[in-house]
Amino acid sequence: MGKVLQIGAGGVGTVVAHKMAALPEVFTEITLASRTQSKCDAVAKQIGGNRIKTAQVDADDVQQLIRLIEQEKPDLVVNVALPYQDLPIMDACLATKTSYMDTANYEPKEEAKFEYSWQWAYKKRFEDAGITAILGCGFDPGVTSIFTAYAAKHHFDEIQYLDIVDCNAGDHHHPFATNFNPEINIREVTQKGKYWENGAWVWTEPHEIHKALTYPGGIGPKESYLIYHEELESLVKNYPSIKRARFWMTFGQEYLTHLRVIQNIGMARIDPIIYNGVEIIPIQFLKAVLPNPGELGENYQGWTSIGCRIRGIKDGKERTYYIYNNCSHEAAYKETGTQAVSYTTGVPAALGAEMFMRGLWRKPGVWNVEDFDPDPFLARLGEQGLPWVEKFDIDLEL
Repeated sequence: MGKVLQIGAGGVGTVVAHKMAALPEVFTEITLASRTQSKCDAVAKQIGGNRIKTAQVDADDVQQLIRLIEQEKPDLVVNVALPYQDLPIMDACLATKTSYMDTANYEPKEEAKFEYSWQWAYKKRFEDAGITAILGCGFDPGVTSIFTAYAAKHHFDEIQYLDIVDCNAGDHHHPFATNFNPEINIREVTQKGKYWENGAWVWTEPHEIHKALTYPGGIGPKESYLIYHEELESLVKNYPSIKRARFWMTFGQEYLTHLRVIQNIGMARIDPIIYNGVEIIPIQFLKAVLPNPGELGENYQGWTSIGCRIRGIKDGKERTYYIYNNCSHEAAYKETGTQAVSYTTGVPAALGAEMFMRGLWRKPGVWNVEDFDPDPFLARLGEQGLPWVEKFDIDLEL
């Protein structure tokens, strides 16, 4: 049991707050903070029951964060703000000797670059402070890494080939919208692709490598594109037997056409320009005019399907293994008022916080989720709304 401070009240934050509020035996007190306190108030009102206390904080400001943490005295800070804000929040946690958890790795504002080096550099300081940092506890990264850890623990002597596959087969009925923060989403999917093979990183042009993959639950074949995703970095480090690791994500042709136009006309730029004497960043202006991902849920139909397709050795024989979750957009909205992309990220974040509070995932230092025992997490994941399926010795298509 313990007290938690959650920073971030977007779509993912809404789900995290819902799930934690439903477990008073684990989370005795919850404070929800954001730059805009009215967003926190709206989430608290939606949940009801006076379970959520709210506060205002600028997560870029370390001193503001320190003051809030000292005021609230949480056992754990759950960061579901922007990736830019990971390091300021970690600095505040160090200053107050408070444990930390996030769902995505740090990214500098001035460069679309996904790398754990900045956060891994905090490892000794967190050890010396006697506090825990849990990195990447969403779905991907997060559950995909836990799926991999579970496979390594129970089903393989040696994992050799890992393909993480992420399909959103839903329809939000907008000509163009992103399923999470538009600025982060567009930066992520427009950068060069990268995958691990034979001990080195291989770079590709954006969306250069793609193929149709068949997704379960009646979804069927969807064109899937090789992109870089951060959990590959930690997984090839923690499982050195991996010969090749890749990440695939589905995109519709209409989405890719809009994305190409956005890039061609300069709206994906992350450097500042002067407009009418005011400095603006084009992608941030674009974010302001696009649909709010947190409000897509009402008319969203269909499913997401995210999992790991793994090939390796067990008892001297080759084995293939597919572990995945399918999540309904409609069911996610009915429970939390959000769409499935927010739901699949928020549920694991709340569950990771529960693992910490129960003392199951707690050790000084900075850790990725696969550094912890996957069993208690996966034992609870289905109960919390994300059931998972295993298939053995099938055609992985990859």
